[in-house]
Amino acid sequence: MKIDLSFSQSHVDELQLRERNVVVIDVLRSSTTVIAALQNGAREVIPVASVESAVKVSGSLFGDVTLRGGERNGKMIQGFNLGNSPLEYTELMVRGKSIIFCTTNGSVAMAKCRYARSMAVGAFVNMSSVVEYIRGLNSDVLLLCAGRPPGVGGFSLEDSVCAGMIIHALQKDQDGGPVELTDASLAALSLYKSFGRSVKKMLKNTDHGKYLMEIGFSKDIDLCSEIDFIPIVPVLSGTVIKVRKDAVDAESAV
Repeated sequence: MKIDLSFSQSHVDELQLRERNVVVIDVLRSSTTVIAALQNGAREVIPVASVESAVKVSGSLFGDVTLRGGERNGKMIQGFNLGNSPLEYTELMVRGKSIIFCTTNGSVAMAKCRYARSMAVGAFVNMSSVVEYIRGLNSDVLLLCAGRPPGVGGFSLEDSVCAGMIIHALQKDQDGGPVELTDASLAALSLYKSFGRSVKKMLKNTDHGKYLMEIGFSKDIDLCSEIDFIPIVPVLSGTVIKVRKDAVDAESAV
């Protein structure tokens, strides 16, 4: 198995992802929010790349079973039902609903994967489950970090450390065969070894973590740092994200 990595969704386009196995990582917060929403009974999550696309898609669906969720600059988009806080996606709010999801980077990365061979959503909260999923692929995989907007450099420490933790776990158990790493994957592994000892502390010291705390989302960081808190793997099926069918049923909601 060869593990490749991109540090930002802005570095790749749809054609580069065609027929590849992709795991999208956006720790703060899109990946964590999608995982929480599906854990709490959302029917599906529909990732889109723009607010205009979200409005268009919602117009073609039944309003009483559809919610629009997402953010710009970390805050809920005007006219949407939900922001990008995983704590907003409670069972009472999302059970049985289709969620049209639009965020600055995470949903863009997910939407770019429509031609991929497979796409899963990974974060700290489903770490062991997504590692098991990757092992089961028995094939090469690209870890696609959502990263930051190009205007602020594209790179995010939290996504890279999460990717490094995945790589570290895959390296520990090579029963499925040797694991080959690209230079980018080796760099992410090194970042995990440097910063992964205290995930919550690391998140609070990142650029985006500090910004989220400034605008009132400290509790989101607490949840996003919980390793293996939600044992499911969201996967892309067509244009919608659902829980992987053979995923372990969770015993409790977020």
